[in-house]
Amino acid sequence: MLGKGEIFGNPYLGVFCSANENLAVVPMTSDEAFIESVKAALDIEHVIKISVDGSSTIGALMRANSNGAIASEFMAETEVKKLEDHIEVFRIPQKFNAMGNNILANDKGALVHPSFSPESIKEISDALGVPVEKGTVAGYKTVGSSAVVTNKGAIVHPHTSTYEMEVIEKIFGVKPQICTANYGTGQVGACLIANSKGAVVGETTTPIELGKIEEGLLLY
Repeated sequence: MLGKGEIFGNPYLGVFCSANENLAVVPMTSDEAFIESVKAALDIEHVIKISVDGSSTIGALMRANSNGAIASEFMAETEVKKLEDHIEVFRIPQKFNAMGNNILANDKGALVHPSFSPESIKEISDALGVPVEKGTVAGYKTVGSSAVVTNKGAIVHPHTSTYEMEVIEKIFGVKPQICTANYGTGQVGACLIANSKGAVVGETTTPIELGKIEEGLLLY
């Protein structure tokens, strides 16, 4: 299912929210109407209100698959406790600590910022339970904001190269499709949240873009 929405009057839902197959996390001040729309679109029971290091930009700061969630070392213990009953949270020391922006992952693999250290890559692999490779999307090192990947499909920035698309297909086991959202934004990871059952996209996303997102993520 596809849903549309905005948060704080902002259509960049992927900056503020994060999701996996069973769970979504949203800012503390999210209203119930938005939460219910996320539950319906993603076909999930649990939407948890949290912050990460006191910030509402959860989607930029956290990345999760079905096995675990990754945030920076600065996520507070009280914030972690809100998720403990639903998913294990791993706080990883890393200079590039916007984990949502810098990690792209599903339940088969992960692609990370090229400057991540070998130690961080090992920790990410252990936390998410998947192989991890370094790379770019459309030349951007912030791979998490430049693409969206689920266990069924992937959408990527329009400038993504053929080689990058081949790498994505190999890592994640899905065929990526070039796409935009929010009326022409190539940084699709900043625009929406998704799992294999549905997606919630920014309110300004056009009907043509909705069709491409549905096709790329195989949401039929």
